[in-house]
Amino acid sequence: MVLAGFQNPSAGTVHINRPFSYVFQNPDHQVVMPTVESDVAFGLGKLNLSLDEVRSRVSQSLDAVGMLSYSQRPIQTLSGGQKQRVAIAGALAEASKVLLLDELTTFLDEYDQMGVVKAVRNSVTASGEVAALWVTHRLEELRYADGAIYMEDGRTIIQGDVSSISRFIKRKQARYFGHFEL
Repeated sequence: MVLAGFQNPSAGTVHINRPFSYVFQNPDHQVVMPTVESDVAFGLGKLNLSLDEVRSRVSQSLDAVGMLSYSQRPIQTLSGGQKQRVAIAGALAEASKVLLLDELTTFLDEYDQMGVVKAVRNSVTASGEVAALWVTHRLEELRYADGAIYMEDGRTIIQGDVSSISRFIKRKQARYFGHFEL
């Protein structure tokens, strides 16, 4: 919440590269326009771009998340995962350098979870200029990360490579659940 600017830090300072975009956990809190194309273009109104530049950015960002063929579809006809990809496309269209992603897969079935995870991963690796900070409780999503931070009560407990964090969490779970092998 501090990184997104919704809360002030209780101590210290936070610096984040701009532009950045926050993608909400529930896509229905973010998608606001009647069609996919108009929703992705919505945030570009503040940038004073030509119509050709807007069209180009919308097409490129929808293509990056696998939703280009849906550009004329009404938003209300999309699945949760498709709406989530539209929200991500809107962030990409704004040429965001940092994507703050809040539990994107929470309300999604397994198919849409993977679609969203792959859309983010493809967006980050394709440009090489976009970083994604992904908040999740789903440990299986760690396999798509370059690194991880484990937090409790708003405090960093451990940070590092994914395998180290996964081992730490599994040991913690084993202590919590007893001596079962997880």
